[in-house]
Amino acid sequence: METEVDFYELLEVERTADDKTIKSAYRKLAMKYHPDRNPGDADSEARFKAISVAYDCLKDPQKRATYDRYGHAAYAQAQQGGGGGGGGFSDIGDIFETIFGSAFGGGAGGRPRRGADLRYDMEISLEEAFHGKETEIEIEVSQTCEPCSGSGAEPGTDRTRCPTCQGHGKVRAQQGFFMVERPCPTCHGRGEIIEKPCAACRGEGRVDQPQRLEVTIPPGVETGTRIRLSGKGEAGPMGAPPGDLYIFIHVRRHDVYEREGTTLLTRVPITFTKAALGGTVGLPGLDGEWVTINIPAGIQSGEQLRKRGDGMPVLQGRGRGDLVIEVKVETPRKLSTKQKELLREFQQSETDAQCPESQGFFERIKAGFSKL
Repeated sequence: METEVDFYELLEVERTADDKTIKSAYRKLAMKYHPDRNPGDADSEARFKAISVAYDCLKDPQKRATYDRYGHAAYAQAQQGGGGGGGGFSDIGDIFETIFGSAFGGGAGGRPRRGADLRYDMEISLEEAFHGKETEIEIEVSQTCEPCSGSGAEPGTDRTRCPTCQGHGKVRAQQGFFMVERPCPTCHGRGEIIEKPCAACRGEGRVDQPQRLEVTIPPGVETGTRIRLSGKGEAGPMGAPPGDLYIFIHVRRHDVYEREGTTLLTRVPITFTKAALGGTVGLPGLDGEWVTINIPAGIQSGEQLRKRGDGMPVLQGRGRGDLVIEVKVETPRKLSTKQKELLREFQQSETDAQCPESQGFFERIKAGFSKL
């Protein structure tokens, strides 16, 4: 099982985005996650590499068209095959057949193409994304016909070689100075014919049936993560190999935490006395443990505190990201008489050194008016 993130999700753009939008999104994310701006941050470095790969594909019209139609598998295979000597394609015909399939409904020698890939969208909670989960899904999918074992021929009979093309699936015809190949009109490019089609699948070799599948969601997935179940897609016609099933993950919005990669972010309201004197606050962690945050004395509203290793797990890696807490200092709306007296007493004893920023602000205003 492989876990992959959709290129469009990585660049945070729609699949219909134009070249200008994709380029702009890439530049914005590249600046945000560039290693020079995040020294020592392995998560940012991995993110930078991933968006660079995504942009390299989507900026090229031909690569993008291949990716849109066939996904990661075709793009990766094309990259391996186009590297100049190490790819495993014998000629340009092999490349077209591997990436685009045969235009005649079958490969060399009349081999039928593999079944179609399928997509399944799964929504999970942030807690499930944190822990991972084992679950079952049910889909309606074309599967190999059992009575004929995918051959398409009635049990007890078999397919026979096409007498017109002699099993090649193609016929040649002379047109002027050129020899043109066309799909065989008798077998429609399959190279074989079925004299007595299977009654269960009507000669297709596959039938639509509900299927229950076990799915493992690894810890650390995020919206856009793609999980591939090899061979669980649509069955290929005439006994050809099946396609793959791709599960796209969507993580629901959480009431307490927001997420940026492996970093969890939250805002914590505190009283102005706790902001002045310091103290602690507690939060329920996604791991079920209570997270205690130490509030330093004199903290200002909007300041952030970071707890290393209390964020999301690293997908298919080790360790966890960070938890970032933004402090929001709240001013009480109602005060008792005693509280007001204490605050007035504090106000009278207050010195400029205790609030240097506000004192400097008013001094700048006075200096500005004196120049008028």
